[in-house]
Amino acid sequence: MKDNEVLRRYAAGERDFRRVNLRGQSFRGKDLSGADFSEADFSEADIRGTNFKNATLKGTQFCKAKAGLQKRWVIVLLLVSWVISGLSGFASLLGGMAIALIFDSSERQQVFGWIVLVVIIVSIAVILRQGIERTVAVAGTVAVAGTVAGAVAVAIAGAGAEAEAFAGSVAMAGAGAVAIAGTVAIAVVVAGTGALAGAFAVAVAFAVAVAGAVAGAIAGAGAGAVPGAVAFVLLSIYLGWRTLKGDPRDAWIRSIAIACAATRGTSFRKANLTDADFTGAILKSTDLREAIITCTCWRKTIKLDRVRPGTSYLQYENIRQLLITGEGQDKNFERLNLRGINLKGANLQDASFSGTDLNRANLQNANLSRAKLVQTLLEGADLTRATLTGAYIEDWGISNTTKLIEIKCDYIFLKLPTKKAPDPQRRPADQERNFEPGEFAKLAQKISNTVDLIFKDGIDWQTFLKTFQDLRVRVESETGELPVIQTIENKGDGAFVIRVKVPEEVDEAEYERKFWAKYKPMLEAKDEKIKFYSEQIEYIRKDNTILMRVVETMADKETTKYDQRGANINIGSYVDTAQSGSRQQGYANQNNYEEADKNLAEAAAEIQQLLQQLEKTNPTATEAEQKDFVSAAITPTKKERLVNAIKEGGQGAIEQFLDNPYLNVAIRIIEGWRNP
Repeated sequence: MKDNEVLRRYAAGERDFRRVNLRGQSFRGKDLSGADFSEADFSEADIRGTNFKNATLKGTQFCKAKAGLQKRWVIVLLLVSWVISGLSGFASLLGGMAIALIFDSSERQQVFGWIVLVVIIVSIAVILRQGIERTVAVAGTVAVAGTVAGAVAVAIAGAGAEAEAFAGSVAMAGAGAVAIAGTVAIAVVVAGTGALAGAFAVAVAFAVAVAGAVAGAIAGAGAGAVPGAVAFVLLSIYLGWRTLKGDPRDAWIRSIAIACAATRGTSFRKANLTDADFTGAILKSTDLREAIITCTCWRKTIKLDRVRPGTSYLQYENIRQLLITGEGQDKNFERLNLRGINLKGANLQDASFSGTDLNRANLQNANLSRAKLVQTLLEGADLTRATLTGAYIEDWGISNTTKLIEIKCDYIFLKLPTKKAPDPQRRPADQERNFEPGEFAKLAQKISNTVDLIFKDGIDWQTFLKTFQDLRVRVESETGELPVIQTIENKGDGAFVIRVKVPEEVDEAEYERKFWAKYKPMLEAKDEKIKFYSEQIEYIRKDNTILMRVVETMADKETTKYDQRGANINIGSYVDTAQSGSRQQGYANQNNYEEADKNLAEAAAEIQQLLQQLEKTNPTATEAEQKDFVSAAITPTKKERLVNAIKEGGQGAIEQFLDNPYLNVAIRIIEGWRNP
C-alpha cells in the first residue's frame, strides 16, 4: 500500500491498517495517532516528524526506518541555537573585557579586574568538578554576599568600593550564565541535528566572542579580552560535549537538550510497541515517553541515546548499550526495573541480575552461563533455548508462566559462592554428573509450582493455620486439588519461610496475594484484642490492687466463721485434757478449711470483678470474649483451684461467692478450663 492511500483512508476515518506493507514509504510530518498498524511493515520508511501517539504498533517492523526531525524544524533549531550561541559569545566577550581591566592604568580598575579573574577561576573549577547546577547555587550565594558587602563598602568608603565588592558576585553569576547558555546551545543543536551543525554553533559563538574581543581591544579595553572570551567559549564547548556523553553532573542539561530536540520529532508517546522491531533504525529526536515497549527489539539502532525515554529502562545508559550491542558479559545490572526487556540472543555470561525485575522479558537463546539470578523476577519470561549452565538461582522468582523450553544447562547452583563453599548446593550434587537433556526444566518446574511465604518477624501459628485452611478449601473447590505445605524453614531471628505447593492451575502470585490479604487483617485483629485485654487487666490490677470489694465480701463471711469458731472454743474450754487435744486438732483442721474457703472466695470474686470491669468498658462483649478476657487475667494456680472446687463440690462450691448476674457465666468459664 502506498503512503498516499494510507493517508487518504486515515483522513476518511479508517484506523485499521494491520499487516499492511509500507516499506520505504514516507510519512514525514504526518499525524497517524490512534491508528492500528499491528504487524505492519515500516522498514526503511521515512517517519521523521510522524505522530504515532496512542497508536497500536504491536509487532510492527521499523527496521532501518528514519525517525527524528523534519528538515524545516532542523533549520529552526539551528537558528535558535545559533542565537543562543551568539549570546553566549557576547557574554564571554564581557567576561574577557572585565578580566582585561587588570592591564588598565587605573589602580581601582586593576583591583576590579583581579577580583573578576579570581572569582571566574573559582567558578570554572566548581563547574568542572561539580557541574553547572551546583555552580548556579554557589553563584546565587555569592551574589547575595556581594550585595551585602557592597552595602557595607558604600557606608565605609563610597561608591567605588561598592563596585569592587560587588564585582565578585557579578563575575560569578556571569560565569554561570555564560556556561549554561553555551552548554545548552551546543547540546541542543548536537542532540537535534548532529555534530556538524554543532560545530557550526560553536564557530558562531567563537566568532562573536573573538570579534567582539578584538574590537574591544582596539577600542582600548585591553588585549586580555581575547583570551578571556576564548576561554569562556572553550568552557561551553567542553561542557556541551560532556553533557551529551551522559555525565551525571550535568544530566539536567542533557534532559533539556534532548527534550527540545524531540519536541517536533517522531512521537511514539503512549503507543503500544509490544514486539515491535527497530533493528538498525535511526531514532534521534524521538519521543518514547509512556510507550509500552515490552519485548521491543532495539538491536543495532542508531542514536538511541538521543531519544526521550521517560521512566522506561531506556533511561539507563548501560542498558541502552546492552540493547544495541547484545553484549553484557560480566556487567552489573542489579536491582533495575527491566520488565519486558528484549535480550534475545544476548551474551550475558557472568552478568549479575540480582534483585532485578525481568518479568515478561524475552531471553530466548540468551547465554546466561554463570549469571547471578539471585532473587531475580522471571514470571512470564521466555527462556526458550537459553543457556543456564553454572547460573546461581538462589530465590529466583519463576512461575508456571516462565517458559523453560529446551534449556541448555549442565548444572546450576542454589546459593551464591563463598570462600568456604565455592560450589554451594550444586545440582546435580554429584560433581561428576550433569543434567540430562530436559532434566533441569523438570526440576525447575517442580520448584515453580510453589509459593514461598516469608515471615520476617515471627509467625502466629494459630492465625497461619486458619488462613491456610480457609484458602485450602477455596482452592480445592476451584481445582479439585489441595495445596500442601512442602517445607518449613527456620531462618533464625524469628524468621520463617513456609513453602506451599499449589496446583498447576493456581497462579502463585494470586495465591500469595490472597494469603496475605487474609492473614494480616486476622493477625492485626488478634493483636488489637490482646492489646485491649492487656490494657484492661493492667487497669484492673492498678485500680484494685487490694480488691476492696473482695475484702468487704470476705469480712462479712469471716464474721460468721469466727463466731462459730468462738462457740467451739468456749464449749471446748470445759472439757478434759483429752477432749482439749481433740478440740485443738479440730481447730487446726477448721483453720485449713477456712483458708481454702478464703482462697476460693478470692478467686471467685476476682472473676466477678473482671466480668464487672469488662461490662463497663465493653457492654456488648460476647461470652467468648468474656472467657478470653478472664482467662488472660486469672493465674494458673487460681484456675486449678476453681476447677478442683467444681470437680469436688459441684457448682454449689462457688455459688456462695458469686452474685447471681455473673454466676452462670463464671461457671461456664470454669467448666471451659476443666474441659478445654
